[in-house]
Amino acid sequence: MAPFVSGGAEAMAEHLKRNVALAGHEVEVLRIPFQWEPAMLIPSQMLMARAFELQNVDHVIALKFPAYLIPHARKTLWLVHQYRQAYDLYDAQQSNLPPGELGADIRRVIKNADDECFRDARRIFAISDVTQKRLKHYNGFSSEVLRAPINDPEIFTGGRDEGYIFAGGRVNDAKRQHLLLEALALCPGTVRLVIAGPPDSPADAEKLRRVTERLGLQDRVRLDLRFLARSEYAAYINGASAVASLPFDEESFSYVAMEAATAKKPLISTTDSGGVLGLAKNEKTGWVAEPDAKALADAMSNVYANAKRTREMGAAAKALWVQYGITWPATVQALLT
Repeated sequence: MAPFVSGGAEAMAEHLKRNVALAGHEVEVLRIPFQWEPAMLIPSQMLMARAFELQNVDHVIALKFPAYLIPHARKTLWLVHQYRQAYDLYDAQQSNLPPGELGADIRRVIKNADDECFRDARRIFAISDVTQKRLKHYNGFSSEVLRAPINDPEIFTGGRDEGYIFAGGRVNDAKRQHLLLEALALCPGTVRLVIAGPPDSPADAEKLRRVTERLGLQDRVRLDLRFLARSEYAAYINGASAVASLPFDEESFSYVAMEAATAKKPLISTTDSGGVLGLAKNEKTGWVAEPDAKALADAMSNVYANAKRTREMGAAAKALWVQYGITWPATVQALLT
């Protein structure tokens, strides 16, 4: 975990704890602080994880780098993601690893430690086919897809369409909320946008405010950049005309997309958004656009062009989500078997 940053993985861990307890087991969440800047300190943080001794624990379910490096005789990996800056983001030149031999050395250390960890794991599950394919491509290990269930499904009831597109969750460059603002500037004036959630840094929040002002969108955008109570967050989804989720190469469906589908809201995503495309199907459960402002503007405008069609795609999103049959009891049983 990154201190003071809370997102989908943290929520997943807490709900896993709750449901393992409901299955009759004693359970704790062990959160290990991790800071990826400066990158030269990553090996020492890996060493800290490797040094943990959990002698009074029967079973470890490991989720993320570098916490999954903790040694244990009965360790199951439920892989959220590896340190992507050493893998696909390195290849995409979006890594924070330093250039030259130093960066190559850090990358090698990460991969070697990962390979050893994966060899020693009792079982390996991946939260999506994207994560599964990445693991196989870069490390050569097979895994079974075990998707994360939705949390608190009962609060995502849908409801009256209040005429805005909602983009929720953590705010940062990888989630690309700024691209929605650029697209909005190309949309008719009737299109409105709400962006709500905690920014990873003050700079992330300032970037969205700056783009909003530069494009003159103040009367069409609401920026609610803070950690939202669960009820506030659900109210935003339930009142939306559509929900946008366009991260770059997301590992999973994304909680935002799952919650939107549960509430019968159509999805807006992009062709490079990875796991989100398991729920976002173009012209079926929403709109999937190229990751540029013009294409997204067309998708956002379509939300308002035919209200009946928009509602039908929301219902199709709910039907697709239900079809997957993903529940917490089945997930816990798989992880503990």
